[in-house]
Amino acid sequence: MILIIDDDLAVRASLSLLLKQAGYTTAQADSPEEALAVVRRQVPQLVLLDMNFSINTTGEDGLQLLGQLKKAHPTLPVILITGWGSINLAVDGIKGGAADFITKPWSNDYLLQAVKTALDLAKTPVEKKLGKLSRPQLDTEYDFSMIVGEDPGLLQVLRNVGQISATDASVLIEGDSGTGKELIAEAIHKNSHRKKAPFVKVNLGGISGSLFESEMFGHRRGAFTDAKADRVGRFEMANKGTIFLDEIGELDMASQVKLLRVLQDRTYEVLGDSRSRSLDIRVICATNRNLQEMVHEGKFREDLYYRINLITVKLPALRERPQDIPLLVQHFVNNLKKTYHKQELQVSSKALKWLREQPLPGNIRELKNLVERTVLVSGKSLLDVEDFQTHLQGSTRKLDEKLLPSVGAMTLDELEANMIKKSMAYYQNNVSKVAKALGVSRGSLYRRLEKFNIPYDAAE
Repeated sequence: MILIIDDDLAVRASLSLLLKQAGYTTAQADSPEEALAVVRRQVPQLVLLDMNFSINTTGEDGLQLLGQLKKAHPTLPVILITGWGSINLAVDGIKGGAADFITKPWSNDYLLQAVKTALDLAKTPVEKKLGKLSRPQLDTEYDFSMIVGEDPGLLQVLRNVGQISATDASVLIEGDSGTGKELIAEAIHKNSHRKKAPFVKVNLGGISGSLFESEMFGHRRGAFTDAKADRVGRFEMANKGTIFLDEIGELDMASQVKLLRVLQDRTYEVLGDSRSRSLDIRVICATNRNLQEMVHEGKFREDLYYRINLITVKLPALRERPQDIPLLVQHFVNNLKKTYHKQELQVSSKALKWLREQPLPGNIRELKNLVERTVLVSGKSLLDVEDFQTHLQGSTRKLDEKLLPSVGAMTLDELEANMIKKSMAYYQNNVSKVAKALGVSRGSLYRRLEKFNIPYDAAE
């Protein structure tokens, strides 16, 4: 049973009819007192809760009722219904334990999808604490063929990924650069009911604010000066499937508002076309930044943050799963055997042990590049420690403390600006090479160049 709590009879009737047509049984309450009485008689599977029950429309009565419901039944999923003017209240509700929030006027399709997602998550089995997780066990339940590793921490992440894949919940993947966030996003898609639909990847760090709408929503010919032909946006490409928004922490505030509108209503407009279009889509985001800190600093919208992280997946860094390094090295070598037709390629056990002890700040991406570079340059069939040492880039060498400024002599911003200037000089203003060397996206580098007022010829 789904309990609809709203003081507006028309809203209750509309929601009740919609849910009954979708196969759900419903109950209604027009006040907090009646709602609590209904819950005492029968605990519902889910609650749709309006934020306001009084003339002052502060939303405090809705938040108070949410607190009472969650105190009595902590696992009861509650979806808040709110107007755009009270989004901040809805965010407070998420902090108070609500599963989701939907704005008025709502999209029937999106509301039903949100209800199904909340119910699916409520039915998701609790993580198994007893017994040891094994990779073969997980591989019988899910398709993780693209992911290499047997570390217990990684296996727990994969179990969680498998469990949430069956839902349509929005997912935020956190982790250092090079930890495999894109592979996890693909695994979620491949294990979902959307697996036969498109999986569209978007690097938000590489899209400037001026091009955001055109790239994401598409445009009609003539919509602006350079629009010489129609363009299909990324959201339209991903319709019915999954869209993966990488580097979401790099998105500027204006673009965050536009993205929030789409995720909120599941509708968008193509530039040059006033017709509103609906979306049936799952959203997965990824970042190597601390979004919570960015929210506190005013650099990331709090409502967008809570919209994208219904589920959070945190990937361990490679230094936290060193036992997987030999497995990854062997995986890369097997691929290189086919690519370069070198079936005799091997890595010595001594080299594998040495690689396990390296910090590898670039994680899996750095390890992959190191293995391929060593194979290409050494020309040997048996790779030993010396071969890898020769090609290990400076990023993994221990820094000489004498090369660093003394404490208090330079701010972090000054240090960052200085490093960017030196890198621009070294790579002769080649932005792509500088971004790769510094481990950031081109879009992120451009923003730093603007932040520190570094013209492209400043480092020449």
